[in-house]
Amino acid sequence: MYDVIVVGAGHAGCEAALSVARSGLHCLLITSDLSAIARMSCNPAIGGVAKGQMAREIDALGGEMAKAIDATGIQFRLLNRSKGAAMHSPRAQADKTLYSLYMRRVVEHEPNIDLLQDTVIGVSASGGKFSSVTVRSGRAITAKTAILACGTFLNGLIHIGMNHFPGGRSTAEPPVDGLTESLAKLGFSFGRLKTGTPPRIDSRSVDYNIVTEQPGDDNPVAFSFSSTSVADRNLVCCYLTKTTEKTHGILRTGFDRSPLFTGKVRGIGPRYCPSVEDKIFRFPDKTSHHIFLEPEGVDTIEMYVNGFSTSLPEDVQLAGLRSIPGLEEAKMIRPGYAIEYDFFHPWQIRSTMETRPVENLFFAGQINGTSGYEEAAAQGLMAGINAVRKILEKDAVVLGRDQAYIGVLVDDLITKETREPYRMFTSSAEHRLILRHENADLRLREIGYNCSLVSATDLTLAENIIDRVRRCLELTKTIKVTPTEINSLLSDKGLQELKSPASALSLIKRPGITLQDILDHSFSLRSSAEELCHDPRVIEQVQIEIKYEGYIKREQLVADRIARLDFLHIPENFNYDSLNSLSNEGREKLVKHRPATIGQASRILGVSPSDVSILIIRLGR
Repeated sequence: MYDVIVVGAGHAGCEAALSVARSGLHCLLITSDLSAIARMSCNPAIGGVAKGQMAREIDALGGEMAKAIDATGIQFRLLNRSKGAAMHSPRAQADKTLYSLYMRRVVEHEPNIDLLQDTVIGVSASGGKFSSVTVRSGRAITAKTAILACGTFLNGLIHIGMNHFPGGRSTAEPPVDGLTESLAKLGFSFGRLKTGTPPRIDSRSVDYNIVTEQPGDDNPVAFSFSSTSVADRNLVCCYLTKTTEKTHGILRTGFDRSPLFTGKVRGIGPRYCPSVEDKIFRFPDKTSHHIFLEPEGVDTIEMYVNGFSTSLPEDVQLAGLRSIPGLEEAKMIRPGYAIEYDFFHPWQIRSTMETRPVENLFFAGQINGTSGYEEAAAQGLMAGINAVRKILEKDAVVLGRDQAYIGVLVDDLITKETREPYRMFTSSAEHRLILRHENADLRLREIGYNCSLVSATDLTLAENIIDRVRRCLELTKTIKVTPTEINSLLSDKGLQELKSPASALSLIKRPGITLQDILDHSFSLRSSAEELCHDPRVIEQVQIEIKYEGYIKREQLVADRIARLDFLHIPENFNYDSLNSLSNEGREKLVKHRPATIGQASRILGVSPSDVSILIIRLGR
């Protein structure tokens, strides 16, 4: 008998299987196609706003995604450099073929993972506990636990214009039939969602004299805290163009043959990543929309037309593409399409990713209604961690909203009503100034180490940085900088000069003054902090802590106040019907979501502050 069966080898399944195996347990990874492990079926990129933070958190906890993109990325950029530190987000274009090969190699070389190429069509339970999965051949395979990471394969249906046909993730892959129905018999509630992808074009057919070049960063930031450098990985350029009023007019001619507007698509699509026809329909006053041309690899002519996701008929897609500046001679390699698929309402999972209806069964990825590689990988990692801890009878690992974007993701899935594919944004995290991309290892390495996924060496490195930052901060408070040392710099920057010595910390708080400036001008600070500040990361952390000190303290106070509510646990079998003073909507939502803590209850839409107060009083008794 296996310890854990992981169903699906996409981004969620890979992280789940690796976390189980690296914890020392025996895992079976079942996938319909071994050549499609970690396939990038849509955008060939990792990271972006909020997603980059999650990818680095996955790495800090011991996951593989960041290492994979560092090894196979072909362009690296840090987004939002002109904004505050909380908004900085790494993003990398991937060679999609190499990325998949990298992950397959890692999975195949993990001794505790067995691979099986087959399709799971059923799940069995006994006494409310998971017992086995059934594959298409009819064989039942038993395990102590299972993680379902099925992506968009469940009863998948692909739409191109008025044509539709079964498909799992792309036009070349079959869907999974039977598994949804099997889970429904076990008491699970499911719905239907939709996502889409743009056409791919021949990169040789682009007029590069017209489109705007977007090169990678001169000093690119690696995703993994274990990577030394990715300076040699900027191998391609991306390009920017935009749709025109002519484009919009052409695409409108296909609205009467659009599956979105004719009712053929029943699933709800992502509001924040709409199809191009949906953007034109919803924002008729906008005369153009940005289009990003992104190579899918170094050794391929295939190019991804980011911003042109569509399920319009092929003839309309091609005509619309050829009306975009730089794409007048575009050759379409394959059309865009929409895919709708089954998902299971995530209020049916716990904070551990274990399902409520069936014990020892975990869900991860798009089966929970999420969208995106990073969201899926994060869920897979947490499901793997907690499946292991359930087997070993150890306390579950649940990340708080003030600990990680991953914590925000899982909490949102449980407490929010999922009506569209969930996508992570920085605006979703109320503590985003604490949850920055560059401090993910300082926040999470210890948790990864306690889960046997992070080495003692990597933990020590993070602890050393934390210690050096603390000591350097103390030096900036105590060491004084004299007017003679600093006034020339202040004058050059148009700032008020000193009349008497001032602390280094007070000077760094001034706009335009950096810690490096003070180190360059103050002999006392330079000589005292030389051992601490040889690492650029220490300088970066100290400067952020000083520049944003007031905001960080205020955010931490709010986080601590909210965390107190998350320490107030609600019994699993709590009888909400016994509280007559609860609002009808509040009672209905509490019974449906079964929050684990008062904090979770307070974040459920429809549960009022008075409902929360009633719960606190009752639990206090």
